[in-house]
Amino acid sequence: MAEKIVQTAGRTQLGEFAPMFAHLNDDMLFGEVWNEEAIDVKTKCIVTVVSLMASGITDSSLSYHLQNAKAHGVTKEEIAAIITHATMYAGWPKGWAVFRLAKEIWNEEEPAQTDKER
Repeated sequence: MAEKIVQTAGRTQLGEFAPMFAHLNDDMLFGEVWNEEAIDVKTKCIVTVVSLMASGITDSSLSYHLQNAKAHGVTKEEIAAIITHATMYAGWPKGWAVFRLAKEIWNEEEPAQTDKER
């Protein structure tokens, strides 16, 4: 059996304000769905990144899931191919937005612009 996924962000951030949502996030989504064994965690990470991208979610939740994908073995080459492929279906601006986040997470620096490009 793979490493068990445990999440407490729901209770930490919303436990008092929205206890049912916190329960669903921590116990159902991460406790059960992420630990279900029909597909591996790396694949779940990829599906999650693409789902958030397709939905236009480019906030801290996407950053978290990109970091999670990297931590579970998604390489720079793989994430670049995944984002490129998903861009063809989800939309060009979404691809650009996700690439900006992915470059930060995979520690790629922006190339210096020339005077002509400015």
